[in-house]
Amino acid sequence: MSFTYDDETRRIVIDNGSGNIRAGFAGDDTPQVILQNIIHHRRHNSSQSDTSHSDYFVGNKLFKDRDTSLNCSYPMEHGIVTNWDDMEKIWHHIFVSELRIKPEEHPVLLTEALLNPLRNREKMTQILFEHFHVPAMYVSTQSILSLYFLGRTCGIVVESGDGVTQIIPIDEGYRITNAVSRLDLGGRDLTNWLVRLLAERGYSFATVAEREIVRDIKEKHTYVALDFEQEMATAKHSKYIYEYY
Repeated sequence: MSFTYDDETRRIVIDNGSGNIRAGFAGDDTPQVILQNIIHHRRHNSSQSDTSHSDYFVGNKLFKDRDTSLNCSYPMEHGIVTNWDDMEKIWHHIFVSELRIKPEEHPVLLTEALLNPLRNREKMTQILFEHFHVPAMYVSTQSILSLYFLGRTCGIVVESGDGVTQIIPIDEGYRITNAVSRLDLGGRDLTNWLVRLLAERGYSFATVAEREIVRDIKEKHTYVALDFEQEMATAKHSKYIYEYY
């Protein structure tokens, strides 16, 4: 049975980032959902007998609970989906548990990073139409939508997320393709670098769940050095820069 939508039908917007997902309804000032783009699978050999929970959990709630009976994974790396099964589970969680809507009744706008492979967009389209049965969908880059939010169609957008850093000049709503720049370097790479530095001091963070601890340390206790050479000199000779976590 097909569903007919009109101007009164609320459109769903999903900002599909490598580190965080934001979702809500078009026209609202703020997203209704902001959660970490991470999925936690319960280990099959877990000794926990609680059967009231699902076999997987979405977002960062379980990180806060420090549940060690779970395997954690990111479905996206550098803006590209690498695990479509997990990505589909996260979208299902957003539609059903967070927004509490029937996806087959709402058109969907989905974002992606700049210069993503065409097969990535094709797979997103296939899942939304064939598995969620959305009546209509559109995929756009975050950069253009950022300008639209400001009421502009011309400008230079600089975005640095968890997986990708990109610089995009846009003229009258169209990106200037030969002038764009994309670097597969983002916040997660900084987290991995901090993991390496801590490993050199004898602290091991091997699993994804343990690396989430390092991410939390990074977000709470690190900062951008305005004078790199001065900061390095201070770090070498000062004992007053230690932070406790």
